[in-house]
Amino acid sequence: MIKSLNKIRLGIVGLGGMGSHYGGLLQKGDIHGIELAAVCDIRPPGAGQFTGFSYFSEAEQMYASGEIDAVIIATPHFSHSPLGVAALKAGLHVMVEKPISVDKLDAEKLAAEAAKTDQVCATMFVMRTYPMFRRLKELIDECELGTIQRIHWTVTNWFRTQAYYDSGSWRGTWEGEGGGVLMNQCPHQLDLWQWLFGMPVRVQAICGFGRYHDIEVEDEVTAILEYADGKAGVFVASTGEFPGTNRLEIAGDLGQVVVNLSKGDTIRFTRNEVSISEFSRSSSERSGGPAVSHIEIPIPPQQGDPYVEMLNNFGAAIRKEIPLIAPAIEGVHSVELGNAMLLSALRREVISLPMDGVAFKRELSLLIEESRKRKKQER
Repeated sequence: MIKSLNKIRLGIVGLGGMGSHYGGLLQKGDIHGIELAAVCDIRPPGAGQFTGFSYFSEAEQMYASGEIDAVIIATPHFSHSPLGVAALKAGLHVMVEKPISVDKLDAEKLAAEAAKTDQVCATMFVMRTYPMFRRLKELIDECELGTIQRIHWTVTNWFRTQAYYDSGSWRGTWEGEGGGVLMNQCPHQLDLWQWLFGMPVRVQAICGFGRYHDIEVEDEVTAILEYADGKAGVFVASTGEFPGTNRLEIAGDLGQVVVNLSKGDTIRFTRNEVSISEFSRSSSERSGGPAVSHIEIPIPPQQGDPYVEMLNNFGAAIRKEIPLIAPAIEGVHSVELGNAMLLSALRREVISLPMDGVAFKRELSLLIEESRKRKKQER
């Protein structure tokens, strides 16, 4: 229970890059109504780092200490869901780093536990705060594009060197990360995809496993997503291209939106004066199209640090002032999209959604086991 709505006592599990970043924001006092009370990591903080706060080497000890009301989980991917479930059972509010899990089955366990309680359970899908994507969602929700016909998102500006993957023995491995570009670089894009367009009913994908790097996992993916209403989407991602691109194209009955996310913050909207379906029915012309207007939609700059906004939103939701920007239960969808793409590539078949979480977990367990056997033989 929170002893004072004015000061939520927060603990951080995992003092790697992101956990230390959150700790720094809290120490600077950038987060309204939340104070850092404790930290947890397998190693004590370095000299001068997070001094004056309770230190725990085990998350369960911190959960049971009575010193915190809420927790941020910023540990490796596989531990997100188990640590989140344990925190909820301990009566704590939870913010989980993305992705909320490596596989759908574990993600659903966290979502199910969150549904049982009145505690707040959020995930750090910080890109939902970006003005660009907020404006895109408004355009879609207000039907400015009419019925969406097709989506194409190419995000290949994730280039990584071999040195990046060699920087940790866990990187680029099934056991360490549970996937590659889909699990490590693209959870934000997968979340935005389902947030903007909803979930498909079928997914078909091909992946390059170690195509550009000496790794086990996928460093390239091309996926086709089919929807119940007939629209289709294409999602392409890679860590092996340079300079790469980040371009989102949305075709609708009332026009086309193109966002080149690598170049500036403007949405280019080519708007049809009449819907293309109406023009097709009524026009005597054999080709061509309706008159269009070209609209440049300016996007305001980000106001402040998006991580500060997410943590302030977390605190405000705990105080029951506003809804969460990114409830953890929605994190299941992005995990499922990534899992479905991987499963499709591994089995070379179309995957229907909702997908079988048990089937993916079994496939991932086999990949991990085979990897262990190979490494044992190489010794």
